[in-house]
Amino acid sequence: MPETTTNLTPPETGATSPLALPTRDVRRKRPPALSFLLRWETARKVMRVATLMALDFAGVSLGIFTALILKAAVVGPLNWENALTGTKDVVSFAYLLTVLLFARSQLYADRPVRPGFSRIIASLFEVTLVALIFALVNGEEFQSYYVFYGSLFFCCVYVSLFRFGYERITGGLLRAAGYRRRAILVGSGRHIDDVATALSETTSSPVEVVGFVSLVRRPDNGLRSLGTMDDMPRVLAQERVQEVIIADPDFPQQRVVELVDQCHTRGVNVLVAPSTMEILMHQAEFVPGQTVPLFELKPPVFEGIDYALKRTFDLVVATLLIVAFSPLLLALALAVRLSSRGPVIYRSTRPGIGGAPFHCFKFRTMLTDAEQLQADLEEVNEASGALFKIRDDPRLTRIGRFLRRYSLDELPQLVNVLRGDMSLVGPRPLPMRDFEKLEEWHKKRYLVMPGLTGLWQVSGRAELNFDDLVRLDFLYLERWSISLDLTILLKTIPAVITRRGAF
Repeated sequence: MPETTTNLTPPETGATSPLALPTRDVRRKRPPALSFLLRWETARKVMRVATLMALDFAGVSLGIFTALILKAAVVGPLNWENALTGTKDVVSFAYLLTVLLFARSQLYADRPVRPGFSRIIASLFEVTLVALIFALVNGEEFQSYYVFYGSLFFCCVYVSLFRFGYERITGGLLRAAGYRRRAILVGSGRHIDDVATALSETTSSPVEVVGFVSLVRRPDNGLRSLGTMDDMPRVLAQERVQEVIIADPDFPQQRVVELVDQCHTRGVNVLVAPSTMEILMHQAEFVPGQTVPLFELKPPVFEGIDYALKRTFDLVVATLLIVAFSPLLLALALAVRLSSRGPVIYRSTRPGIGGAPFHCFKFRTMLTDAEQLQADLEEVNEASGALFKIRDDPRLTRIGRFLRRYSLDELPQLVNVLRGDMSLVGPRPLPMRDFEKLEEWHKKRYLVMPGLTGLWQVSGRAELNFDDLVRLDFLYLERWSISLDLTILLKTIPAVITRRGAF
């Protein structure tokens, strides 16, 4: 039988050509177990997961211990050994739940895809809820449920701090080493510019866009053109990129298959920047029994387990905030009372869920005849659309101007949250004057409960025009999750402190 040989090198290019088939193919069979374990990439992943799991164990243990020792210090007698024993009794189960739910939430994944603090808090909240249900099902009896919500609070603090330190330290090391993920954008038109702009604002996992490959001729606009789709093999070989990002919702399907094959044979990841329809499909529900696969886009309302989680979260957090801010609330109430005549609390009638009116509580910041004076000030309105805003509103009292500047006048709305009129996060409720000026399609924002804070507050606040505000409301309605709520709450703090766009 004649000897048969196989030559994988194209004869036109030779072994040294940049177009020669690469040695790394993400589709290849995995190497033997020993070589796999010895690979640096695998070792790095093991070190990352082990470090994060160790930090989580320390955070959960310290959180439970702090909650128990604090309770012992309050009710007495203070006994460190009892607190340590109580921690040992429950930490194994709590940590097991934490690891499982953290892994499901990709909190042990690589830096580019690892979620932030909001996902940490949401997962710990789920851990507490599962642990509580497990204890009740097993017939456990508690004089107080402090061990659950107290441990939840301190675990959130410790785990978040430990992971924040880990992110800062490892991020600093990566920046010092000049680490950046090199990427190529593929698409056409303005989508390339939009994705490039968004990536340039990324700080947690910096991406270096080395250029673009467009389906059609387009100006560079600050990005380097790397050629056409026919040049992709050469581009992938020369540019040493880790990622190719498809930035075009209308990218031809045949081209996608070809591009993915070219990238995977060279160990390059392929990512897709989703269109608006693809984002909506995350909430779509499959409709069976049709000859053509159909998906129903559900209305953005909270129901079932989503509503239960959101409402429970609102009640717990609002109660804790009222207790924590009670000295500040009393001080502000006294300042409003002494600064001018009129009630301390102003009840503003505003539309709630479904447009039903409710009394929105605020510390009074204006003179008592402010509503009568508004008609005379319409011509100097500085806001667009249905909004009414004046930077130097003459109706404001001295203390009212200070409260508005730091959004402290909104704190009484925590009571609205407890009453069920509002949520902690949601579209901000507009005054009735503004609501009556809305078009019908604008009122889609009232399909959910209005919020004490929202995307407005963390995205420019009064600096945005009305069209931008409505667009942010729609984005929140379509992409709602507990994680998004937590992210907005956390971002509200620096937005308020820096007074960005507030007047």
